[in-house]
Amino acid sequence: MATTIAPTSIAPEQTASGTRGRKPLNAGRVAAWAAMIIIILITLFPFYWMLRTSFSTSKALFLEPGKLGPVDFTLGAYKRVLGLATTAEAQAEGGSGASVDFFLYLRNSTIFAVVATAGQVFFSALAAYAFARLRWPGRDIVFFAFLTALMVPPIFTALPNFILIKNLGLLGTFPGLIAPYFFMTPFAVFFLRQFFLGINREVEEAAKLDGAGLWMVFFRIILPMSWAPITTLAILTLINMWNEYLWPLLVGTNDSTRVLNVALGVFRSQTPQTGPDWAGLMAAVLIAALPLLIVFMFFAKRIVNSIGFSGSK
Repeated sequence: MATTIAPTSIAPEQTASGTRGRKPLNAGRVAAWAAMIIIILITLFPFYWMLRTSFSTSKALFLEPGKLGPVDFTLGAYKRVLGLATTAEAQAEGGSGASVDFFLYLRNSTIFAVVATAGQVFFSALAAYAFARLRWPGRDIVFFAFLTALMVPPIFTALPNFILIKNLGLLGTFPGLIAPYFFMTPFAVFFLRQFFLGINREVEEAAKLDGAGLWMVFFRIILPMSWAPITTLAILTLINMWNEYLWPLLVGTNDSTRVLNVALGVFRSQTPQTGPDWAGLMAAVLIAALPLLIVFMFFAKRIVNSIGFSGSK
């Protein structure tokens, strides 16, 4: 018995995609690519200049200030920052010779950023759940009033918070350093509320029918289903806490609570006679930024996607 093979049908979408191909290169696309490359180079140039300065000696920098590559290439700046260089070696390369307890300040920054991030994300998640999933009188009015705090510049609250922390005797302590950031912030609550609103309410209602209370629904259903946005918020908060400068400068009055950003300012003020130790300062800044760069490299896609989703809700 003879068999016939039906001709293979080609979907219209496949035909269209096959004929569409890549767009031809024209003058407009070339100009757009050129403009984008120029903007990227302009954006990255300060970071390259920091790297170039950190691999130079502070004395030689003034001899060839316009050189694109490192001037008198050396790793001495990194040794000074990490405490591996002697006073004589530091002064020979233009450093002040003063010691910097880099790892102590790195530990302080880590404690401050991690504890503040953990508290802020947890309490913001609780508040976001109340605003998104619970029904209570005046909920939307309270949420609107809470969001108005986004309009208040942080500098306005710095002085009242400082007086409060001082009266409580918490200056120069980690509780005083962390307290203003430990609880919820309007941005974090708004960020998580947008995700909580998109969770299917039937899942929550089914859990309540099975006898689950609010706490069990929050910890067993809401939090596991919102793990991605919570992780994103934690990363964003960690970056903000790591870069915080003004409040740690006001409250971190001793070495045991001084964070890395403030310590870099102290290092900058230790100016030798030949001028600031720019090589050591740039090396310290690069090392301080290294943890955040690693975090961003691993979670960049998740951060960008979640910010875009939150903004489009």
